[in-house]
Amino acid sequence: MTGIGFEIIARDGAARLGRLSTAHGVVDTPVFMPVGTAASVKAMTPEGVAATGARLILGNTYHLMLRPGAERIAALGGL
Repeated sequence: MTGIGFEIIARDGAARLGRLSTAHGVVDTPVFMPVGTAASVKAMTPEGVAATGARLILGNTYHLMLRPGAERIAALGGL
């Protein structure tokens, strides 16, 4: 898989159950997603993030484009 897919599994009023598919795996939603502003979740240790059971971390691509830059991220194998 090269892209991202999203499928709605069920609805109940304004709520919905979905499935997010990426090249790295599948995540059922709704889900807790910590945000790594500059590829780092603030105020939590890596162990603390792992303890939440989070299946993914959102990265702010605008901040990452500014620093360290797309070329550096690619050279390091991505996020």
